[in-house]
Amino acid sequence: MIAIDTNILLRYLLQDEPAQSEQATKIISGKEKILITDIVIVETVWTLKGKRYKLDKQGIMQTINKLFEEPNIVFEDGQTIWKALGDYTKAKPVRINGKLKEADFPDALIINKAQYDADRKGQKLKCVYTFDKAALEIQGTKKPAKYLNGLFLARTCNSSFQ
Repeated sequence: MIAIDTNILLRYLLQDEPAQSEQATKIISGKEKILITDIVIVETVWTLKGKRYKLDKQGIMQTINKLFEEPNIVFEDGQTIWKALGDYTKAKPVRINGKLKEADFPDALIINKAQYDADRKGQKLKCVYTFDKAALEIQGTKKPAKYLNGLFLARTCNSSFQ
C-alpha cells in the first residue's frame, strides 16, 4: 500500500496539468493499493469548492463518489467519509448577517469522526458543540450555553446520533 498527498489526487481528478496528471494517473492505476487519508479528502473538497474550480455540493459528491468506485483506492475511514458527505449535502444554508452560509464538509467530518471515535471507545456521544451557525444545521450539533454569574448553563445536546 502507498499513500498519496492531495496534490496527486487533484492532478488525477482534474487532469489539468498534463505531465503531473499522467504521473498521478499511473500511480493510482498501478498495482499498489492507494490509501487516501481523511485530511487528503478534506483538502481535496476545500480545493474543488474554492475560487479556482468552484464545484458545488453536487459536483463534489460526484467527484468523491468516483473515488469510491476506484478498485485501487482505500480510504482511511470510508464509512465516516461517506456519512459526512451525506450530512454535508443535506445541510441547509442559514442566513448570517444577511448572507447565506452553508456548513462545510470539514464540519460534517468532525461530527461524524467524533461519533465514530465515541462508538469505537464504547462511549455515547451526546453532541458536538460549535459556534458555527451553519454547522448547527448538521444533526448532532449544539450551540454551547452561556455563563451566568460564573455558572455554566449547560444546554442539553440533542440525542440524534444513531
